[in-house]
Amino acid sequence: MTPWLGLVVLLSCWSLGHWGAEACTCSPSHPQDAFCNSDIVIRAKVVGKKLVKEGPFGTLVYTIKQMKMYRGFSKMPHVQYIHTEASESLCGLKLEVNKYQYLLTGRVYEGKMYTGLCNFVERWDHLTLSQRKGLNYRYHLGCNCKIKSCYYLPCFVTSKNECLWTDMLSNFGYPGYQSKHYACIRQKGGYCSWYRGWAPPDKSISNATDP
Repeated sequence: MTPWLGLVVLLSCWSLGHWGAEACTCSPSHPQDAFCNSDIVIRAKVVGKKLVKEGPFGTLVYTIKQMKMYRGFSKMPHVQYIHTEASESLCGLKLEVNKYQYLLTGRVYEGKMYTGLCNFVERWDHLTLSQRKGLNYRYHLGCNCKIKSCYYLPCFVTSKNECLWTDMLSNFGYPGYQSKHYACIRQKGGYCSWYRGWAPPDKSISNATDP
């Protein structure tokens, strides 16, 4: 078993347009949670790949050109390679070479960055403006908040630091309106609530707009 197999079960799932493959089971995650729970969050372009003989099916090592880092400066200030299982059944991630820029999240293990289908990985041009702003500023503000998933009604928040995530009710776990346009941020009085806007939330705001 490779280091990645031990890490993958700890991660939440947001695949490139589909929910993993057979034997790769993940749970949906709001991009803010994916951001806050990742060691590394970067924008990058894949410029090369190779297969190395690690694990039962090998490991794909992608060479990347890092455009920007959003999280992970203390862990690995510059990422040159990312590692993933070669088999999609083991949550391995397939990326295009010399074609797209990607938003990549992952974990650091023994000085290497690992990622896969259970990480938040998306083409940069598929991200909404709100998601891009979240990466730059808002998601970081909400890392002390908890996004509570709602799969069946009725759903309720149970503490003031929770935001109720209801995308699964109408989108069956696929990225929905809250995922695309909202961040869960602590507001006045210590309460966390959904926020959408073009500027960072003002400290005097007592109630953020509900999705």
